[in-house]
Amino acid sequence: MKRTQSPHRSSFTLAALAALAIASGTAVAKSELKGAAALDHPCGKVGVQQMGYLHTGNIDAANRLSTPEMQQQWQAMPAKDRAMMADMAKSMSPSSDQYAADIRKNGMLVVDGAKAVLTVQTTHKDANGSSTSTSTQNFHFDGKQCLVSR
Repeated sequence: MKRTQSPHRSSFTLAALAALAIASGTAVAKSELKGAAALDHPCGKVGVQQMGYLHTGNIDAANRLSTPEMQQQWQAMPAKDRAMMADMAKSMSPSSDQYAADIRKNGMLVVDGAKAVLTVQTTHKDANGSSTSTSTQNFHFDGKQCLVSR
């Protein structure tokens, strides 16, 4: 007698095995998502959202997208240090639209188990020549929730 498995059961089995592999520390294949594909991943979405909040100076909203450990570290800082860091983040962060465009052009999200790193390279050209800068955001991915981490 031939035994067949329903597609739903098969999907559930694969998801359960993947969850067990992550929980047990078994290596899960590293994946690289470039350009627009990085924006479709939950970590890419959170990265753009957080950058937008930083750009507008909404530090509280930006911090809610980070891990509890990062939130605790932020709250433990003296108020004058938080104010200085908030001003610096606001002045140095691109808008969410600009950041998304930069990711589409030269972004790569590397997902390795429960961790991910978004790297974005930008080139600025002016009368003095050109310069290239690279920014990175680290993430902790827990199932469907992705949070900014150190």
